[in-house]
Amino acid sequence: MASKFEGGAYLSSFVDVVLNKLSSLDVNSTPMARNLADQNLVQSLENSLLDVGLVLDDAEQKQIKNQHVKKWLIDLQDALYMADDLLDELCTKAATAAPAPGNPSSWCSSLVDSMVEGSDDDENMRAIVVKLESIVQKKNALCLKEESLKHPKDMSWRIQSSLPESSEIFGRDKDKEAIIELLFDDTRDANMSVIPIEGMGGVGKTTLARLVYNDARVEGNFDTRAWVCVSDQFDIFKVTKTLINATGGSSCNEDDLNLLQTELKNKLMGKKFLIVLDDLWSDTSRHWETLQKPFQCGKKGSMVLVTTRDNNVANVVKTVPAHRLGLLSEEDSWSLFVKCAYLSIESEEYSTLEHVGRELVKKCKGLALAVKALGSLLRTTNNDEGDWDSVLKSELCEGFEDQDDMIIPALRISYHYLPSNLKRCFVYCSLFPKDYEFDKDELVLLWMAEELLQPKRRKNLEEIGCEYFDQLVARSFYQSSSTDDNFYVIHDIMHDLATIYAGEFYFRAEKFEENNRISNTTRHLLYNSRGNYPFSLLVATCSRVKDVRTFLEINLGPKDPFNMENAPHIFSSQLNCLRVLSFNMFPLFSLPDSIGELIHLRYLDLSYTSIETLPKELCKLYNLQTLTLKLHGCHRLKKLPNNMQDLVNLHHLNIEEAGLQEMPKGISKMKKLQFLSDYIVAKHAENNGIEELGALTNIQKSLRICQLENIIDGDQASEARIAEKKNIRCLDLTSSSNGNMVDSQDILNNLRPHTTVKHFQIN
Repeated sequence: MASKFEGGAYLSSFVDVVLNKLSSLDVNSTPMARNLADQNLVQSLENSLLDVGLVLDDAEQKQIKNQHVKKWLIDLQDALYMADDLLDELCTKAATAAPAPGNPSSWCSSLVDSMVEGSDDDENMRAIVVKLESIVQKKNALCLKEESLKHPKDMSWRIQSSLPESSEIFGRDKDKEAIIELLFDDTRDANMSVIPIEGMGGVGKTTLARLVYNDARVEGNFDTRAWVCVSDQFDIFKVTKTLINATGGSSCNEDDLNLLQTELKNKLMGKKFLIVLDDLWSDTSRHWETLQKPFQCGKKGSMVLVTTRDNNVANVVKTVPAHRLGLLSEEDSWSLFVKCAYLSIESEEYSTLEHVGRELVKKCKGLALAVKALGSLLRTTNNDEGDWDSVLKSELCEGFEDQDDMIIPALRISYHYLPSNLKRCFVYCSLFPKDYEFDKDELVLLWMAEELLQPKRRKNLEEIGCEYFDQLVARSFYQSSSTDDNFYVIHDIMHDLATIYAGEFYFRAEKFEENNRISNTTRHLLYNSRGNYPFSLLVATCSRVKDVRTFLEINLGPKDPFNMENAPHIFSSQLNCLRVLSFNMFPLFSLPDSIGELIHLRYLDLSYTSIETLPKELCKLYNLQTLTLKLHGCHRLKKLPNNMQDLVNLHHLNIEEAGLQEMPKGISKMKKLQFLSDYIVAKHAENNGIEELGALTNIQKSLRICQLENIIDGDQASEARIAEKKNIRCLDLTSSSNGNMVDSQDILNNLRPHTTVKHFQIN
């Protein structure tokens, strides 16, 4: 029989990250690194990590029914965070300590200073070692078994397109035709009818609505169609703006609901429309009455299709009886499973695997989402009977102590058999609200900053992150957004699953009545200002949750009475362990000099702020990998700090639509840059001419070169070596309206991109 099909314990990859940092401080590393830490403590820490690493797989299974083991894993995770913070600090000190040019003695002096300063580091490491050794001792009392380290299978070759195929829909033909029949019924007197599709989470309501919405007959029957995901946090402004955009209106930032609804009414006036309100939760009649006011002006036969899991919602909105979507039949569940598992009914394996497979499908209880997830999991086993049987006999197929979460066993199985690194990436997404639309590239940048990606030879971290993302899509943990195929969402039940495993280490400040206390062990924090959680309360907790690694702000809503402009100073002075810091859309004009003290920082987002200057201290941040400045419409930032080239690890610099007049000097020294949105050619070559681009050999994706009129001639343009940058897919060449390119033909010829470019534009 084949070896048992295995995933990887959630904390295994975290232990690997800490061990890798520890190895840079051992006796075989540089003198500076060795002297920053007591080697006896380093060895004790390594021994403890190796000891716990061997029992993680057993502990992860036993925590299902043993609360003591679950608590042991929480304590271990807290200790790993502490160890990682300290080691990251020591590694940064070692990497940034260097002798002054021509003065070797300065290195000895800095070494002595570091050893003196390191006395606190030794005390901190000693405390961590004591804590970990105590955790190691408890593993015996908990009867945790050691297992040999496993290497997860590489299943990247199994990944298929993330777009769902119509052939993957089973058992919904009658439901689809019933809905279409209701949409075509023109015997009703009202101009607009509302049809609810009601059913439990994961049963396939959104999939059914999408089938109906994209049916050619339906498309030809309506003048205009629009789709919007409403979600559990009802936001009438967001819904109305989305509908305006979907019906052909322009992007609107208006915050006056009356003006928004008037614009939507004008877009719908006299038209026969179909509007889908996906995932509606609010059963408040007042909310519904307000939202649907603009819908009353449509032409007779207009329809609103609502998907909801709440019967109360269906009763509030319906004008015709709700269509109740039931569970899949056992035979339809089996057909869907066979499709997702890539099991051909004509293959030899089919007869061998059918019995076990049908037993597994029963665990899905007719829930389409669970069937897809389980089928996607088992497609990675090469259809091995032993692997399928081991999943069936797993304790994960049985009940759980905590039944309040309503997560059925099939989904827990799919999560359990994920590789460790994919588990951490998936759980990280619990930080975002339900129905949040992910941009793949942006999420990968966050994973990079949080060190959730395991490096591989000959592949950069962005490529590895994209592989992780594609694997999670292939396993049905993510799915394409219904409104935009360029974005992705997590199904509500999958989000619940991620939240369970995230535990107290992740906190979403969103609903004050539900989340009124942040745990001292919180490491990842998101503030959703569209909710009702006071920002002032969040700031007040900074001294208590000083080990937070992540602060993200999304959906800037009505202003909190607290002065948000002071937030950067408070955060940078109290949250010293931050890896990710986002002030996206904050009412922010400057950053404090103390930002330079955030030595762990790897991701800084200042998008859509009114920031005017960046302190030079920012460029001390050795670990900064991503500086995102998507300052659309914010033209106050005229220049970047002169010492930008000190950010030697910078991978991603987005200055799209900022007010920059030229690039900082020495940008050619930033060899690791892989994404540079814009390059502004300086008037004087000695400042930062086009030739600085020549050294940036890793630039990929898209690049816009501005102020072409400042290029002297074709020879200077050729020094940018644009034709050698094979990974650029979009190139935009722009000169200002009053610019004068003396030798334009020769310059443009020497800026010709590589043949791999897909979009080329000259303005």
